[in-house]
Amino acid sequence: MRGKTIVITGATSGIGEIAAIRLAEQDARIVFTARDKARADDTMAKLRKAGPGADHAVHMADLSTLSEMKRVGALLTGEPQIDVLVNNAGALFNKRQETADGLEMTFALNHMGYFVITNLLLDKLKPGARIVTVASNAHRGAKLKFDDLQSSRGYVGFPVYSKSKLANILFNRELARRTPDGVTANALHPGFVATRFGDNSGGLMGTVMKVAKPIGAIAPEEGAKTIIYLASSPDVAGVTGEYFFECKPTTPTAEARNDADAKRLWEASAQIAGFS
Repeated sequence: MRGKTIVITGATSGIGEIAAIRLAEQDARIVFTARDKARADDTMAKLRKAGPGADHAVHMADLSTLSEMKRVGALLTGEPQIDVLVNNAGALFNKRQETADGLEMTFALNHMGYFVITNLLLDKLKPGARIVTVASNAHRGAKLKFDDLQSSRGYVGFPVYSKSKLANILFNRELARRTPDGVTANALHPGFVATRFGDNSGGLMGTVMKVAKPIGAIAPEEGAKTIIYLASSPDVAGVTGEYFFECKPTTPTAEARNDADAKRLWEASAQIAGFS
């Protein structure tokens, strides 16, 4: 990975941070986004230790708002080259919240953040570049409601999160059709990982997460392996449009393989972002 630049959203904790550090150890230059300055400084110190020869960089942003997504995307277009884009930032919210744009927070952060930044960077990606999207097997059982993408009716935290992960896989499916020649796009399930994820979602879900992780969760090092694999392994240099788990292609649900829904979600997202 020497000489390559990897952009990672959400790299200040959990699997995103582990992936960033391990890729820096492979001599990649890491450019990451962060919301919290203290966490960003801590991650930067780890990256400089892991890959001291690279000029790592961070951009502070709240990727739940369209203006911030676009601002960071514009900053990233100033990079001389981008070899890998890892879409990783995300969260689960127990109570419905709206962003400044009037979007439901889960949809905005978990889906629109991926969609907007990826679209702004597509022209920067040359043959051989890779896009890696962190989804989840939480998509199983989910189905998008195109007449209520903002979950304004009967909001429940985990089912809404599940729909956002379904959106990630549908996004990747359509993205693989639209990428420039030689650019690959793959999604993945990292596993149920023992990280900070979900701890602050509040209510019953926050309690369930804190109880379940010590029992059934894998370590962040394990959860990050498929991200690292898709970002760096020569084995997947020409593979695109797939969904991976434990570094192997696997089959998502029928809803996640619906090409009509993938296209419809892309068009709806482009309209929301003001790209259409």
